[in-house]
Amino acid sequence: MKFFDFKEDKQHGRFDFPIEFYHVDQSHPRYDMPYHWHTQCEIIRILKGEFLITIDYKKILAKKGDILFIQAGILHGGTPNNCIYECIVFDINLLLKQNHACTKLLQDIIHNNKIINPKMPSNILALNLNCEFLFDSLSSQYEGYEFITQGSLYNFLGIILQNKLYTVNNNMSLKTNDKIILFKKVLLFIEENYTQTLSLNDLSKVAGMTPKYLCKFFNNMSNKTPIEYLNFYRIEIACEQLLSTDLSVTDIAINCGFNDVSYFIKTFKKYKGITPKQYIKKIF
Repeated sequence: MKFFDFKEDKQHGRFDFPIEFYHVDQSHPRYDMPYHWHTQCEIIRILKGEFLITIDYKKILAKKGDILFIQAGILHGGTPNNCIYECIVFDINLLLKQNHACTKLLQDIIHNNKIINPKMPSNILALNLNCEFLFDSLSSQYEGYEFITQGSLYNFLGIILQNKLYTVNNNMSLKTNDKIILFKKVLLFIEENYTQTLSLNDLSKVAGMTPKYLCKFFNNMSNKTPIEYLNFYRIEIACEQLLSTDLSVTDIAINCGFNDVSYFIKTFKKYKGITPKQYIKKIF
């Protein structure tokens, strides 16, 4: 699996405990978040700075102290700004095991009958304290942390339902759903073909739009033009290869679809603020 697949097939956590914790700062290869979706739910906590994140087609500016929730299957991605954040990715089906009392409530979330609000209010003390327990138990992993983690997840969902931090899904409008499907189609094409020479016309043909309309559509969805996002994605792949292989900068540039090494370095510096070699020295 490629590290930055749009649809993640990666297993998060253990088979018997499918919950994973990630602490992400500027040294992390996944600091910038390309658009993707996965079959697990995700909770994100902002520790420092800001994070402009798009969840489906809605843009949210998250700041220090904010808690975000991303339901399974939801397209999301964004750009942090001087940000440190933590993520918990978990399979909500874990909470169904031997739990008949909560089955109906959990099934409503699993089947998207209830869509949990992507941004939690900051004034619910019980929610904030519960998230402290949840993130601390997973980051520390002291003896018995599995009990506290699962208990905190139940508590998290209970507080959400208690405070009605969700909307009842009356089926997403066909127009909105079509936009998301089309956006995912272009993203998937970029994922599968980023190593090749791609033009705006190539991406326009995939979308069935004129280049001008595709730029407007793509910018509304991602705050980037199609070519800007293509290069952004290529640079994210390059960061992974810089940290996980011994390939030269030239080889990585070619692997990521850049025919001109100088342009690759210029583009890398545009998105990361430093050159590829400086990036390696900074991380290691």
